[in-house]
Amino acid sequence: MKLHQIAHSRAGDKGNTSTLSLIPFDAKNYEFLCEKVTVERVKEHLKDIVSGEIVRYELPNISSLLFVCQDALLTGVTTSLAIDTHGKALSYALLEIEI
Repeated sequence: MKLHQIAHSRAGDKGNTSTLSLIPFDAKNYEFLCEKVTVERVKEHLKDIVSGEIVRYELPNISSLLFVCQDALLTGVTTSLAIDTHGKALSYALLEIEI
């Protein structure tokens, strides 16, 4: 099963850092996401895009996870030559993880 079947995501950015939220459609899947979507899984999945550290924050009060990805935007929003300088596509890439 792909992650997008039970969750959705939003992305934000600042400089060369991208933040990816992961929000289950049903809050009862929050613990399952915590178990399956580890930093190691995200780092391996995004290894060709994110070259820096990835930190996961658990937000149980809103049943969500937040991944902060360093060195994710090829030098930053205003200086990058990437097609997607804001990294919005990273949230869709995250949802392609097989769980």
